[in-house]
Amino acid sequence: MKLTVYGGRRLFGEVTVDGAKNAALPLLAATVLTDDEVILENVPDVGDVRTMIALLESVGKRVSALDPGVYSIRTGRELVGIPPDSLVRKLRASFLLLGPLMVRLGYSQLPLPGGCPIGVRPVDLHLKGLRALGAQIESRGGFWCAAAGQLRSAEIHLDYPSVGATEQIMMTAALIPGRTVISNPAQDPEVHDLARLLIKMGAGIMIEPGRLHIEGAKTLSGTVHTVIPDRINAGTFLIAGAIAGGDVTVRRCQPLHLEALLSKLDELGLTVQEHVESVRVISDGPGSFAGGRVEARPYPGFPTDLQPQMMALLSVARGSSVIKETVWESRFAHAAELARMGAQIRLEGATAYLEGVRGLVGTQVCVNDVRAGAALTLAGLVADGATVIIDRDEHIRRGYRDLAGELHRLGAAIIEETLEEKEVVGTEAR
Repeated sequence: MKLTVYGGRRLFGEVTVDGAKNAALPLLAATVLTDDEVILENVPDVGDVRTMIALLESVGKRVSALDPGVYSIRTGRELVGIPPDSLVRKLRASFLLLGPLMVRLGYSQLPLPGGCPIGVRPVDLHLKGLRALGAQIESRGGFWCAAAGQLRSAEIHLDYPSVGATEQIMMTAALIPGRTVISNPAQDPEVHDLARLLIKMGAGIMIEPGRLHIEGAKTLSGTVHTVIPDRINAGTFLIAGAIAGGDVTVRRCQPLHLEALLSKLDELGLTVQEHVESVRVISDGPGSFAGGRVEARPYPGFPTDLQPQMMALLSVARGSSVIKETVWESRFAHAAELARMGAQIRLEGATAYLEGVRGLVGTQVCVNDVRAGAALTLAGLVADGATVIIDRDEHIRRGYRDLAGELHRLGAAIIEETLEEKEVVGTEAR
């Protein structure tokens, strides 16, 4: 797709965020653990979720849409443990099916997963956790093959608080009788949302600082669960209001999940008002807020999925800024595109140094991952003239149901179009 953004308009109004994509994906994967019906509510209609639903259907689950954002998932035919490569390679979160399929069927096989090209995505912690639970795992011809072996509960220490590895171990251990303990687990709200679903399904889970206890069950049952709000989408729209200027309120969000962002916006000098399920940001636009230092870290640190949007914001701040990325080693591809728009950015390894400029200049830029696409769209809001955003692989739709539409309703001048073949060829030449 192609977005054309005409800069210079302030944003006013309200946005209601959808359910969290990064919560919905493991919740959908967890439905493999039971044949019973699981109803998930507030499921976002984004590309990654549609891919996960297709994966579930490919292994034997029947997924029915009851209402917009509400899905019934139950076993429709005999489950199989080998989903098609074509789907798995589209989605990083597809690897979350390795453990649940293995613990249900005794075997599973998946190729290395796909997703955004933002760096090496090692699965070693996933494999370490599954092996500790007794799984026999080997690599054959580009595939990871898992066999149940003698499954058992275990104590597992994660060298890094990996979200995916924590979720993988939680789901698998939920169907292994006995107590499994994860030390140094991820603490993200999406991990806790998965814990709530597994508890409803019959697992015993206790969360304490630095440790997560899973009391597995022989069988799990169906339930009804509502996906938590998307903190990354909420943060994206708050940053949009901050960079463009105006008065934007994001509703149906959980401010506690946004604390790292909200405290940073306040530190920059922006007006931030928190309420029970909404956040309001008031801004005078570029140059009205100071530069600052941002370090993307595991939750509760500043989220890596908001680092690109924050770079767009700080590119038009007063003075100098520093952004350090500690989660993914290749998450600065958007910096080169922002520089094409006039941003003053210098990269040194995992650190970006910025000097704020008075304004950006519209030009053609290319998207290589979902959050970079959001960042370039936000930059276009304050660029002089038209910014043309080329998204050949529709990365933006993987994480945002209607980014252009929501920004337009807030007052942005933005047009979404289908990408013509000649434009695709032109971007490949770059």
